[in-house]
Amino acid sequence: MSGPVIRCKNVVKSFGEPPLVVLKSLTFDIARGEFVGITGRSGSGKSTLLYVVSGLDGLSSGEVLIDGRDIHAMHSREVHDMRNKKIGFVFQFHYLLQELTTLENILMPARKYRREGERRSHALSLMERFDVMHCRDKLPSQMSGGEMQRAAIARALVMEPDILFADEPTGNLDTENSEKVMDIFDKTNKSLGTTILMVTHEMDFAKRAGRQIHLTDGAIESDRRNRRR
Repeated sequence: MSGPVIRCKNVVKSFGEPPLVVLKSLTFDIARGEFVGITGRSGSGKSTLLYVVSGLDGLSSGEVLIDGRDIHAMHSREVHDMRNKKIGFVFQFHYLLQELTTLENILMPARKYRREGERRSHALSLMERFDVMHCRDKLPSQMSGGEMQRAAIARALVMEPDILFADEPTGNLDTENSEKVMDIFDKTNKSLGTTILMVTHEMDFAKRAGRQIHLTDGAIESDRRNRRR
């Protein structure tokens, strides 16, 4: 499909009454296969932008088009379907279900569509690639923080989404595990062509993305290309 995979047109988000404007008429495109880092100080609106673009939160005015369709004008069932089939999410906290094993957690998105059987081999390959195969039958309480976050990324990728949204994915990790997560993102973007939109406060990690959008007080201060290693 030609054209940008994500197109934001005059996106405004405000909270409360009188309204506090958090996102101020943002307009930008994201091409298919781009890896974009969103940066800014605390309170700049970067996580709000991620939630609005992904459809997890509503907007006050403007449009967000994904594959040419306005996600905020779609029926709730259509949005839910798009999120499960075309979009993956990674958050600062892993949100693994404590009563399920690692493999069962990774297969959760497939279970919703009764596709566990056909996705199982892909889930196992992701576990191998992300070095969590030894956790296959472990519960989250038996895993390290880095293992849980890598399992959460595998869960986000098990349906092979076109777009991956990540909100501070290394925020709770030490340096070694943060590097492992960033390596996973690099390889996922380069080898699979997955479009990645990542919020991060770590400038070194943002520079590993091919493009960096920096927000200040809800507005785009800069939008530049990075030279990737």
